[in-house]
Amino acid sequence: MRSEPSVLHLDLDAFFAAVEQRDKPSLQGRPVVVGGVGPRGVVSTASYEARRYGIRSAMSTAEARARCPNAAFLAPRFSAYRAASELVMAALAEVSPTVEPLSLDEAFCDLAHAPDPDLSPAGVRAVSARLKAAIRARTRLTGSVGVATSKLVAKVASDLDKPDGLRVVPAGSEQGLLDPLPVTRLWGVGPVTNRRLAQLGVRTIADLRRLSEAELVGVLGQAHGSGLFRLARAEDDRPVVPEQESKSVSVEDTFAQDVADADRLRALLDGLAARVSHRLGAAGLSGRTVTVKVRQHDFATVSRSATLQGPTDDVGTLTRVARRLLTDVDTTDGVRLLGVGVSSLTSWSQADLFAGPAEAEDPAADDERAGATHLAPARGGEPGSAEGPAAEEPPGRPEPRRWAPGQDVVHTGHGPGWVQGSGAGRVTVRFETRNTPPGRVRTFSVDDLDLRPGG
Repeated sequence: MRSEPSVLHLDLDAFFAAVEQRDKPSLQGRPVVVGGVGPRGVVSTASYEARRYGIRSAMSTAEARARCPNAAFLAPRFSAYRAASELVMAALAEVSPTVEPLSLDEAFCDLAHAPDPDLSPAGVRAVSARLKAAIRARTRLTGSVGVATSKLVAKVASDLDKPDGLRVVPAGSEQGLLDPLPVTRLWGVGPVTNRRLAQLGVRTIADLRRLSEAELVGVLGQAHGSGLFRLARAEDDRPVVPEQESKSVSVEDTFAQDVADADRLRALLDGLAARVSHRLGAAGLSGRTVTVKVRQHDFATVSRSATLQGPTDDVGTLTRVARRLLTDVDTTDGVRLLGVGVSSLTSWSQADLFAGPAEAEDPAADDERAGATHLAPARGGEPGSAEGPAAEEPPGRPEPRRWAPGQDVVHTGHGPGWVQGSGAGRVTVRFETRNTPPGRVRTFSVDDLDLRPGG
């Protein structure tokens, strides 16, 4: 265990939604929900204004709309999020060369490896404050920082004063920080484990520490029980591991509540496949092996993999294969974590003529008609969802252009803006950027040749 608070955890605040509010001045201070916008869409991120209505990640978009009909519901713009993330990770690398990214909006940093480190509580607080200021200056975003002697306590600390928080936990004070907190603050305590612990009278981390390791193992199993026994005592000696050359590209989400509904799981899986496809494309990579990871309600982790005839980064192929793999896993009692990954990477791709779905019909095509989260808009838009079903066109008639809510566009006469919505052959655009005041709204035909995707 470390004797000084040298592990820094950074978590950007409501990242996807914050980028949208930054880039769309008319949305600042308003509820914003990013995710699948179709009838089977799922929330990826909600702004703090939207969270006041009870909207959270992994909630169905339909429920989120019912809770807050006036929120802005936007499809994701992964290129914008990646660009902001790269600036943040560069700022972290200036603090210390040892940075472990966890996702686009979250990372650990080892301050012990910084040049001439001052690891006193005052020293790490000063470094953290400078980091937060640099992030705000470069991205106009805020992040919450926790610094402690371990990854566990640093992550807990970063979450205590959100948004825009800063908490330093001096060595020796870890237990005092953890004990009053609800036991759900610990990694691995979800709804099922929480209910089991509540039956033993455990509500706080201090309550958990009163149980012996044997008691926890008896209730939760060897690995999970022993792990929680150590975490409740702030025993976490995992190092900060810097990012290395990718052997795989993967994305996973942990849900606040177990998800058992099959339609929601498919929609979540589609969104993960779209994010993996985008990351592969951005890195100029493709892969042959697709893996689906499922952590079930009882914390048992199951994975299923399939190897294609050739490497691909195609979102439709990844979605079809991932869906087929998910059907091999029993999810009836609920899923707390879902992931999609691609390995056997190469820097080239080819059309995979043998990667068709096993089903009689193409499930990705069914979801495209329904506007599911994996749909990639035509004309260069970001992966996201279309609003409403796509009508079938007569043979020989060109398919109408699709515009996803939130998508960047440019009009020859009006300049840059973003799509507020589309339907009935029309698209509504608000003309503003992060560097302008809130802009005016105009409506055009979806096939207006003066309107094109922006970036």
